[in-house]
Amino acid sequence: MTRIAAVRGVLPEHRYPQGQITEAFVAGWGLTGTKKALLERLHTAVGVRTRSLALPIGGYAALEGFGGANDAYITRSVELGSRALTEALSDAGLAPDDVDLILTVSTTGLAAPSIDARIAANVGLRTDVRRVPVFGLGCVGGAAGLARVHDHLRGWPGHVAVLLSVELCSLTLQRHDLTPANLVATALFGDGAAAVVVCGAAHALPGTASVRATRSRLYPDSGHLMGWNVSGDGFGVMLDPGIPDMVRAHLADDVRTFLAAHDLTPRDITTWICHPGGPKIIDAVVETLDLDPEALALTRTSLQEKGNLSSASVLHVLADTLAASPPSGGHAVLLALGPGFCAELVLLDW
Repeated sequence: MTRIAAVRGVLPEHRYPQGQITEAFVAGWGLTGTKKALLERLHTAVGVRTRSLALPIGGYAALEGFGGANDAYITRSVELGSRALTEALSDAGLAPDDVDLILTVSTTGLAAPSIDARIAANVGLRTDVRRVPVFGLGCVGGAAGLARVHDHLRGWPGHVAVLLSVELCSLTLQRHDLTPANLVATALFGDGAAAVVVCGAAHALPGTASVRATRSRLYPDSGHLMGWNVSGDGFGVMLDPGIPDMVRAHLADDVRTFLAAHDLTPRDITTWICHPGGPKIIDAVVETLDLDPEALALTRTSLQEKGNLSSASVLHVLADTLAASPPSGGHAVLLALGPGFCAELVLLDW
């Protein structure tokens, strides 16, 4: 089994209460009457209290089109990602030149050279470090990235790998789009980054948790549920209201089948680490897996305090879970859902 040595989640310094963000969108769109009431209702219904943004709240109006937003994405991603990486390595007692592989997930901007290449030079990774930049996984990226790092370390058990997630969702919000999906996105998504330091079984570095196994699940004919509609204005969000129904239809069987392969059942799982996709999705996970209402308490708290950070969110919940010192000897399932439509499951041992 591979071992998780450190997890660090970081947020931009620009932090605002939900009400102030709501007011900014109302003013920016010039909303009145029923449209203003609808936006305010959506911003309240998602249960988000505070969010951190890549830019000061007044700085978005100055961005010129997709290019301007993407330039800001590159600059701020390198800054935030470098911070997450260096702090996670420090927590693990490692230096940048100890890293053999860096896998980076991000779906809120584009860069070539990739973000990881810019960060490598910024923090001092080795010139022979293996790099795997991954785009398009969206909210499932944190779980999928951890699974793919585990795959690498099974083949290279002496290596140290870092999973880095950087998502600046606020830079993708469309300022001229009043569709329901974009309105929900303005209420739900925040910005953040996370880094996970993982070592192979043959490495001497101690770990706080071990990755035992992973499972990927891609659902046919569901690509319309979540993703981007890319246009000259940038990334237009696709968020279908049928996502909770998809969770209810498939997730329980997938989890049970995955656990059964390791002689476990959902009742054997002491800790659930779930991506905070939104209140309806969290409720659907609790319902379909027949969990105690408090089983996803840290997931709900993360949503309230940070919003949905796309791929970084489940890693923030993982960091919060480890900070709470889960009991040794237990089992955990880390799970996330994302564009595809797909699910990623990771079985952890404490």
